[in-house]
Amino acid sequence: MAHSTVQTRTRISLPGLIASIGSSIYAALISLGEARSRVRQIEFLQSLSDEELEKRGLKRDQIVHRVFADSIWL
Repeated sequence: MAHSTVQTRTRISLPGLIASIGSSIYAALISLGEARSRVRQIEFLQSLSDEELEKRGLKRDQIVHRVFADSIWL
């Protein structure tokens, strides 16, 4: 019984490589923008008094959970 293997090289095109790098950078910038927005929201809520938080139905120890509830499981 004979076995043979064929080796082929995957060609990487320059436009494909540039598009892939560009896509990665774009995704990173979007993630960074979303994270900064959430941090600003946390800072705002932290600046409120306990009474103001209570009016919003929120306790101080629930702020981070509320802000990130849609993106991570806590």
